[in-house]
Amino acid sequence: MRLPGGRFAIQVAGISGPADLVAAVGGGATHVGFPLRLPVHSEDCDAREAAALVATLPAGVEPVLITYLETAREIAELAREVGARTVQLHGDPAPGEVATLRQIAPGLAAWAALVVGAVPEPLLLTRLERLAPLVDAFVTDTFDPRTGARGATGRTHDWSVSARLVACSPRPLILAGGLTPENVADAVAAVRPAGVDAHTGVEDAAGRKDPARVRAFVEAALAAARREGLAA
Repeated sequence: MRLPGGRFAIQVAGISGPADLVAAVGGGATHVGFPLRLPVHSEDCDAREAAALVATLPAGVEPVLITYLETAREIAELAREVGARTVQLHGDPAPGEVATLRQIAPGLAAWAALVVGAVPEPLLLTRLERLAPLVDAFVTDTFDPRTGARGATGRTHDWSVSARLVACSPRPLILAGGLTPENVADAVAAVRPAGVDAHTGVEDAAGRKDPARVRAFVEAALAAARREGLAA
């Protein structure tokens, strides 16, 4: 199942400044993610800086607010401040809050995170079923029990769990969690997602987006998606 518009999504998350943005856009990313209001990690940039970067994006590259906020009005306000047209709900908002978000921000697309390892798989399936009528897509990511982080861990998870979620989901599902240029083709073949997301896996030793790694990631992901019939 594909996202609206039919293209295979390739998100580069954790944009910290203009150089990261140039690396992501120049490398072929379709979406760029700005994590804000985080319970564990430090923000890569603040909301004001994110808004300035979003204003420079070319047509065809979608900005995504990645946030752990759980109340509809806070989420909608932050998305407006940043200028994001998509919000990735990486916390655990109640279905009622997600429904309210759709009412007060009808033009805002919503992706809901399903964090593998944070709860047992049956609870992930329950969350998927409850949120599917309210969201446009899902994102699977990895829980790190050492830190409590629910993403940006640099760790993969059991891709068979994500594959089962894809099979059950009436919405497109994007795969995240420890993806790199070296493993993304195997991940796409195993899960058959509607898109992929990389954060730490396309960074250099200093934690900045590496243009060569971004390009390699995009090329490997697209080639695999085409082999699997997931992209034109």
